[in-house]
Amino acid sequence: MEPASKMKPAAGAGMRASTGGGLSEALDRYFNISGNRSTVRTEILAGIATFLAAMYIIVVNPAILADAGIPFSAALTSTVIISFFASLAMGLYAKNPILVAPGMGMNALFTYTLVLGAGIEWQTALGCVFWAGVIFTVLAVFNVRAWVVDAIPAQLRYAIASGIGLFIALIGFTSAQFVVHNPATLVGIAPMDPIRITFLLGLGATAVLVARKVTGALILGIVLTTLMAVPIGRIWGDATSFWPEAIARPTMVDWQGLVAMPDFSSLLQVDIWGALSVAYFPFIFVFLFTNFFDALSTFMGLSEAAGLKDEKGNPRNMRQAMTVDAVTSVLSAPVGTSPTNSYIESGAGIAQGGRTGLVAVTAALLFLPFLFLSPLLSLVPPIATAPVLILVGLFMMAPLAKIDWTDYTIAIPAFLAMILMPLTYSITHGIAFGFVSYVVVKLLSGQARDIKLTMWIVALLSLLMLLH
Repeated sequence: MEPASKMKPAAGAGMRASTGGGLSEALDRYFNISGNRSTVRTEILAGIATFLAAMYIIVVNPAILADAGIPFSAALTSTVIISFFASLAMGLYAKNPILVAPGMGMNALFTYTLVLGAGIEWQTALGCVFWAGVIFTVLAVFNVRAWVVDAIPAQLRYAIASGIGLFIALIGFTSAQFVVHNPATLVGIAPMDPIRITFLLGLGATAVLVARKVTGALILGIVLTTLMAVPIGRIWGDATSFWPEAIARPTMVDWQGLVAMPDFSSLLQVDIWGALSVAYFPFIFVFLFTNFFDALSTFMGLSEAAGLKDEKGNPRNMRQAMTVDAVTSVLSAPVGTSPTNSYIESGAGIAQGGRTGLVAVTAALLFLPFLFLSPLLSLVPPIATAPVLILVGLFMMAPLAKIDWTDYTIAIPAFLAMILMPLTYSITHGIAFGFVSYVVVKLLSGQARDIKLTMWIVALLSLLMLLH
């Protein structure tokens, strides 16, 4: 994945849109394609590039949500529906070339912290998603992002983002059964058998594709690893899983058919009122915090890379874009999936010259055929999605370079927030320890003036959660 700061428009992106044809003219007028020095053709090709870079979520998100108890086919249907509507809204309303889909990190928080970690029913966890989205929407509509952003130190936010990356990578290694429980050392590496060897080959192939900046590298990696997994249980090895029975997924590639009707069984299963229990408030806050800052940082990074700015130099249509992120996060719950977020993979389309909402609209339309392909996509075993999780974790480590590791009043809480997420298998606890330790270290180091009032409140709420 190319860093956002290095993304450049593709050759020819500066050409004016063709004025031939009624549809082309209408698209040009609505999206101001010519005004953004692009063409309809460039925007559509950029939309295809963005979709190819991000379409792995169609397989990976249902695989993660399946561990929470949501049927794979239902989670796939929910993923496609919300990705379509969210990306469409980003294109038509905010008019930005940014794909929106269920966020990586948010799905891990949903499954491994709330459902499996805290023992919350997945319907109630969806209720937490709903209320976090409602608060997010209020913040977006009343444009109070500056107040919220100012409360949490930027370097602590960077550490939290990187910690989520480490957590996602750990999920990848464990879902591939590469890192397993060891009674003597807590964790260890599993024996090198066909499953582990296939996983390593898949990880290597996917890493090479990413390093060579191949379009759609992650989805190609999933396909290649799935094909390499076909002989397991047939020609060599077996499909025995180390997973506990409650969350076991088959390692063997088993053909179930090509197409099927969408599975709407998780639709409207959200427990809105049950999620209002005081015990769930910390989880609602963590969903809100993570989603808000992920959306904000991703949008600002992509806007900077593409030059999507208004006359004042601010990110273009920022309020509309944040509103789309917020409202679709609310809708994610009744649809039956974890919250949506803007995707940094949108940079693939931006690098191809995409500059308008037509990019997002094109990407949105490409999601729809996958509503009917759940049997085909259920072929993908955990060892095929694991390399993607690991590399997504890698991508999320980039903010670490922005942390001043020589300032221990920030380095210590940043490190604790980052490292405790994978070690406690809980994003919530990592964030809480980061907030509390920040206030404690700053206070006892004589730098209490650096602590914002809101940060005091957040740290107190985090401490209460840890003591609960």
